[in-house]
Amino acid sequence: MNQRNPILGACLISAALLQGGCSSMLPKVHNESSPFASFDEARQAIDALIPMKSDVAALTRMGIDPVKQANTTILTQADIVRRFVPSALLKREDLDPGVLACLEAREACRGWEITAARIGKARTGNFLADFTNFSRRSETTGWRFNALILLVNDLVVYRAWGGQPNVNEVEVNTNPLGPLQEMGPAILTR
Repeated sequence: MNQRNPILGACLISAALLQGGCSSMLPKVHNESSPFASFDEARQAIDALIPMKSDVAALTRMGIDPVKQANTTILTQADIVRRFVPSALLKREDLDPGVLACLEAREACRGWEITAARIGKARTGNFLADFTNFSRRSETTGWRFNALILLVNDLVVYRAWGGQPNVNEVEVNTNPLGPLQEMGPAILTR
C-alpha cells in the first residue's frame, strides 16, 4: 500500500471489495434444534413407533428423550384432554383408539410434543445495496418438524407427525431513500 496516501489505498481496497460482489460479507444465521439430520429422518423415527407395542425404551434407543432432546414439551393428562376433548362436531367414537386409551387412563396418560427444525437464513444480493440500506434480500431455507406421542405408563398408544419438509422463503426490503429512510420518522417526531 502506498504509505504517502493511505486514504487512496483504503478507497482502492474498499472499491475492490464492493466490486467483487462481497455477498460473503453479508450476515448468515443457522438454527438447529434437532437431533435429526433431515425432515425425512424425523418422520421415519416417528413412523417406526408402533402404537400399543413400542415403549419408552424403544423411544430412548431412537434418541427420543424429552430430558435430552431440546424443544420437547411433556404434556400432562389435562393438556391432552384440552387437545382431544370431543366438541359438538367431533364425537368420542371419532377419536383414534390410542387417544381414547390415553384419555381413559387418566393420570397414567402423558404426552411428548416434539418440535425439531434446521433453518438457515442468509442475506443475499448486492453488498453495497444491503450495506447502505437501499435493498435487503434474505433467504430462509431448511425444514420444520413436529410430532405428538401419547403414552400410557411406558407404552406408546398414539403417534402423529407434521411440519414443513421444505422451507424456502425470500424476503426483499426496499428503501428508496436508503440510509435516510429511517431518519424521516425521527425528524417528524421531534
